[in-house]
Amino acid sequence: MHRHRRLCERAVDPLEIAAGLEAHGVTDRTATRFRHRDVFSLAEEMYARAPRETWTPPPPKPPPPTPARTGWALRSLLPGLLCAATVTGLRLTDGHARLAIAAGGVLAVTLGLRAALAHGPLAPDPRATALPRQPGVHAWTLWLLAYALLGDGLLDTVVSGGPDTLPDGTTDGPWPLAAAPVLALALSCAPAAWCAHLLSARARRRLTTSRGLAEFTTSVRPLLFASLALYLGALAALVTVSGAVLGEPAHLAQALTLGSLLFLARLLVVHGATRAPTLALTCAATAQAGALAALFGGRLPGCAFLATPVETVFTAWGPGSVPSVVCAAAALPLLLLATRTLTRASAHAPADPPC
Repeated sequence: MHRHRRLCERAVDPLEIAAGLEAHGVTDRTATRFRHRDVFSLAEEMYARAPRETWTPPPPKPPPPTPARTGWALRSLLPGLLCAATVTGLRLTDGHARLAIAAGGVLAVTLGLRAALAHGPLAPDPRATALPRQPGVHAWTLWLLAYALLGDGLLDTVVSGGPDTLPDGTTDGPWPLAAAPVLALALSCAPAAWCAHLLSARARRRLTTSRGLAEFTTSVRPLLFASLALYLGALAALVTVSGAVLGEPAHLAQALTLGSLLFLARLLVVHGATRAPTLALTCAATAQAGALAALFGGRLPGCAFLATPVETVFTAWGPGSVPSVVCAAAALPLLLLATRTLTRASAHAPADPPC
């Protein structure tokens, strides 16, 4: 109580103390040392024993002005607009001009994505800056997007005995590109930002109205699933429209599994969890690279067995099954972790709670 004196004196109910304790790393195991079954029970005793301070809480802060929300909303549109411009340029040019547009488009989309993720609902939690950074997470994310663009065509070409040439930037060449899922994923930054904003806003509202941690968890879990469902619904519509406009297969399964992996990873990073998303993205990218390496390794004398698992999956379900299975396997543990991490009061508490 001495350590958290200011928190106890200014708290308006035990739930506020419980959220502050969790934000400071107090767990149920710590509460058992003080002969309480959980953090909420400990918070109730601290609330009852703390003297009330004759202090008038400040008036609630006004909602952020509309230009601030408009700012991150417009920034979330940048990756999709830049990607659409790049795809249009690739369709209208050829030769060296197409190569220059491709290089410039990759750089522009990367910078636009960085701007969209630096501010707003998809920006990392300030508390995550104190955690150790895992090198290469951005490189693995770019690899997953690059595989969505080139991987299925390369996989099909390798199984057929190629590749004999480099990709020419078309969907009907010897090494075809899949522009529809990448364009849809870039456009989906805007609905991803709004879904993350919806989850955070509704969760903080539940934090002020819930009468206990169990009630808060029960009320936030449907919000998490609803946000994921809304994002995947928007992504499915974008993939379908992109495929129809570009006149190529939509690759719906690959786009939805990759989109769910990236969205769940970003939600966890936003709320302060960085280790699990880093591990999931690294494993997914490594598995996709390993599938391609196994096919090339199978061409060595006496090493045909290396390519057998990938060729079996390819023959049974097609080239798109490899990234779909890999991304789904990586997204499922993140979903299970999110149902435990993002439904805790400490995940939605202010970054610097009073102490």
